[in-house]
Amino acid sequence: MNLNKVVIVGNAVDAPEMRSTQSGQQVTSLRVATNRMWKDAQGQRQKSTEFHSVVLWGRLAEIASQYLQKGSLVLIEGRLQTRSWEDSSGQKKYRTEIVAESMQLGPRQAGSGEEKPQEQKADAPAEEIPIIQESEDIDVKDIPF
Repeated sequence: MNLNKVVIVGNAVDAPEMRSTQSGQQVTSLRVATNRMWKDAQGQRQKSTEFHSVVLWGRLAEIASQYLQKGSLVLIEGRLQTRSWEDSSGQKKYRTEIVAESMQLGPRQAGSGEEKPQEQKADAPAEEIPIIQESEDIDVKDIPF
């Protein structure tokens, strides 16, 4: 059995770019940044960022184009796909992308221009998204169940 499954949670690097194929199908390209945090041998916090190219098709492409903007938090589930082509000088190029099969949008950013429900308008604090970090050791006694 084979499995090609990718799940990422990150922020849109810039606004999605939607276009149409010759047959009229909508396709959106999006770059998503994910962060990894850890402590090095000296106990210093380290951080690295990976950038992922994501391709969305059909209705998913339309939704991403309509609701995502630079900095938006998004969860993407999909599969890896590598495509190849020859550039103008005849050199073979490769690109590995995530082809999205589902998407979940994160909380809306403050000041995005969209109306908030009445009960959230009164200076409610922005929803804080926790940062999940790799840990050295997990003690079974610390698990609450």
